[in-house]
Amino acid sequence: MSDVSGLPLIGAAAQRARAAARVLRTLPTDTKDAALRAMADALVERTDEVLAANAADVEAAAAAGTPAAILDRLRLDRSRVAGVADALRQLVALPDPVGDVVRGSTLANGLQLRQVRVPLGVVGIVYEARPNVTVDAAGLCLKSGNAALLRGSASAFGTNTALVAVLTEAAEKAGLPVGSIELLPADRASVGELLDARGVVDVVIPRGGASLIQRVVRESRVPVIETGEGNCHVYVDPSADPAMAEAVVLNAKTHRVSVCNSAETLLVHRDVPFLPRLLSALVDAGVTLHGDAGTIEEAARSGLSAAVVPATDEDWGTEYLSMDMAVRVVDDLPQALDHIEQWGTGHSEAIVADSASAIAAFTAGVDAAAVLVNASTRFTDGGEFGFGAEIGISTQKLHARGPLGLPELTSTTYVVTGSGHTRR
Repeated sequence: MSDVSGLPLIGAAAQRARAAARVLRTLPTDTKDAALRAMADALVERTDEVLAANAADVEAAAAAGTPAAILDRLRLDRSRVAGVADALRQLVALPDPVGDVVRGSTLANGLQLRQVRVPLGVVGIVYEARPNVTVDAAGLCLKSGNAALLRGSASAFGTNTALVAVLTEAAEKAGLPVGSIELLPADRASVGELLDARGVVDVVIPRGGASLIQRVVRESRVPVIETGEGNCHVYVDPSADPAMAEAVVLNAKTHRVSVCNSAETLLVHRDVPFLPRLLSALVDAGVTLHGDAGTIEEAARSGLSAAVVPATDEDWGTEYLSMDMAVRVVDDLPQALDHIEQWGTGHSEAIVADSASAIAAFTAGVDAAAVLVNASTRFTDGGEFGFGAEIGISTQKLHARGPLGLPELTSTTYVVTGSGHTRR
């Protein structure tokens, strides 16, 4: 057992999780699936208990002046509890990645080589107000054979405590070891200990706003899978169909503004004749536009001057998560790629075009976890990709990139089988 003496706040929980991880990595799929079903049933049966805890959290957050959008993320009701329970049941239907053979061969000397998926071990997850993440993260970790160390926000601590109590009781009755799901204290010191727990915790995944993610990446001694900010762009090429461009841009910006795959910047080629149509559609939808000189000039000609404010460098780098959008007129596709390279976060980038050469140049030239062609950035999602649930969207380049589903919560082991082979 790794030393946990330097972790006074999380040490006992981390030690239980470490012991549980050794058991979880060997559990058959049937046992894990039975636990997931039991956890889902328990959430439904004990909904009143969860909602009572949540009501207290929401009341306290409202009294503290928490913005309405954050209160909505925090708030649970019967349908939302049923939804997170259904998410656990959906995990049952997904393939178990543990034990999958990624590749294999027989070497010239007769040795049999297999690269096999194995759990990561103890996964620490640091996240903000959404209590549904508590259930999603626990379920994903368990299905992939990992122990979960959950550190949610202080505003949701009562709700998370109730949720974890329900989940752990059901999971342990179904045969999972004590420590499979652990909730850490919701204070800043516990995050520091988690990030310092190298050798006890195998990986940390931050899920939340820019400041949270940056702190974890900057301070962690534990390997981090970085789920990222979503400063996503839509580039409209001169070859684009006007109706398609309008539909994609509107959906990417307005479908749900508070999520990481919402588009924040619109880049339009100078030769696109229907920019006024795009601006008008966004304004009609209630979007505040932050435009460069070319956009402001076009807006003036179209009678939309009052709806556009001058953009600054801060606008190009901002993940608004609101009904705001930066708009820039670019001279050509290379300039659009340069803009994305400077200001993008590597999350999702989209092109609307009919030109095969423009599409090929964009998909080859842009550096992002997901590149969308004639489709909204809102499709960057594990569920939409058919992967089932996800823990977040990874914007880094090592281990996993894009939606973090079950396979991405595993590593691999090489199993080498011989018949008395010795090396000369």
